[in-house]
Amino acid sequence: MTDPLPRYRTGDADLDARLVALLDAIGATENRDQLFEILVSVAKLGQDHTDRLNLKITNAALNEMENAFRVFAPLRGIPKVTIFGSARTLPTDPLYPQARELAAAIAARGWMVVTGAGPGIMEAASEGAGLEHTIGVNIRLPFEQDANPYIADPRLVTMKYFFTRKLMLMKESAGFAVLPGGVGTLDETFELLTLVQTGKAAPAPIVLVDVPHGTYWQAWNDFMMGTVADGGLISRDDCHLYRITDSVDDAVAEIIGFYRNYHSMRYVGNVLVLRLRAQPTPEEVARLNEEFGDICVSGGIEVAGPRPAEVRTRDHVGLPRLALRFDRMSHGRLRALIDAINALDSAPPIAGPEIDRDAFESAGSPMEDVEVMDDSDS
Repeated sequence: MTDPLPRYRTGDADLDARLVALLDAIGATENRDQLFEILVSVAKLGQDHTDRLNLKITNAALNEMENAFRVFAPLRGIPKVTIFGSARTLPTDPLYPQARELAAAIAARGWMVVTGAGPGIMEAASEGAGLEHTIGVNIRLPFEQDANPYIADPRLVTMKYFFTRKLMLMKESAGFAVLPGGVGTLDETFELLTLVQTGKAAPAPIVLVDVPHGTYWQAWNDFMMGTVADGGLISRDDCHLYRITDSVDDAVAEIIGFYRNYHSMRYVGNVLVLRLRAQPTPEEVARLNEEFGDICVSGGIEVAGPRPAEVRTRDHVGLPRLALRFDRMSHGRLRALIDAINALDSAPPIAGPEIDRDAFESAGSPMEDVEVMDDSDS
């Protein structure tokens, strides 16, 4: 390991050298700093005489994530939508064919569908997407939840812990659709909203789907934008983080349309860079500043080229950009800004029946895009 050791070390120079030698022995040539620190954590667990239960949790979580990463790795460049919903929904429930139709429409666009692999809405979505377009992240429960028959190896992973399962259900997807469900579905919904509302994940389309004339999500929204917002516990602008619909066509349009012009985002120092597919005109940028200048801590929204840090890492340097010093709090307004960018006259047409997979190649996951890159010009 010729590069300097990371700051996070064991505190024992000889042991650190042995960990470096272990990386050499296993042939690790990429991301050695991260692998080294993982080994340091293992060493410290041993040095701290961590009890067996804590070690079992750590061991199982790391094992599950490694297995899941391996399942998703070959599918990295293909855009994915995760569909959440109740395991208790029966095939006779109108929600079942709604989920099946939604998944089929997403798969017809060239996207893959990720589900929790169980029965109910998950089975309906897997059935609609078909084996070739389905990935399942199952959970082991005390009453034994088997994967539904529409998912099979090598696109199935089974996990012990909900937290690792939720990570994988959310980490790789570029869009999310949630149908009515119970405690687990609501937990997943709030997890998604927490990630985007706090900026721990980049904005992504979140569609709350009901059957025609259904009241589930409208009642939920009345509570959120009424009781919760009235108490000052959330911002009313948080309503921009999701869309409620009872139409499969509208749900698909919301997910696909989110990437009409918006491509991805990245913080470079204290500057938020929005990568786009088409360059806005000066008049359009002026209108964006007039409507959304309040979310800038200084300056405004500006046309920009790739920052030096983006050039060094070859991070989509060919795409046009807008840059702003975002206040990092108004994430509902940021989502509204993205919607406005997608609606500009200069935006390219919405993708046809088959999504351009090259547009998603190497784009990373929404949760990776919020990492900050250092840049001397920021």
